[in-house]
Amino acid sequence: MSTNSEQRRDRPQLLDEFVASLPPGARLIGIDVGTKTLGLALSDATRTIASSLVTLRRSRLSNDLHQLLELTQRHGAGGFVVGLPLNLDGSAGPRVQATRAFVRNLAKATPLPVLYWDERLSTVAAERTLLEADLSRKRRAEVVDKVAATLILQGALDRMGRLRLS
Repeated sequence: MSTNSEQRRDRPQLLDEFVASLPPGARLIGIDVGTKTLGLALSDATRTIASSLVTLRRSRLSNDLHQLLELTQRHGAGGFVVGLPLNLDGSAGPRVQATRAFVRNLAKATPLPVLYWDERLSTVAAERTLLEADLSRKRRAEVVDKVAATLILQGALDRMGRLRLS
């Protein structure tokens, strides 16, 4: 039998539930879950601005989680915003299933809350931004995932800011 907190972690939190579960002043980590990398972004303590953090090369799940949780502790993060790669029509494909599996494993490794954030077109927007910055193809490949994570996290932060104002 699972406890209420375990049940809550097994299902996506609504935005207001997520915000209410965060400790004051805790930063957030944005995650773009890819097959080869985890793009990470970090918010400021006021949860207003997202900045690119790092791109982790994926290996074994236990190593991926260890690196992520180490960064979480080092930066004082109190929750995660994970990009959910829905298809353009809103349906869930294989990448959504892989992302949800990653989040299930993350939830087993930490009690910190997780918010799914619709990331449709975030990688496309990141690519466009990097093209406009005139970065080489090699450099774009190195940073696109953490830029996508930054866009995902900034979208969630902007929505949280509008929640505070209403």
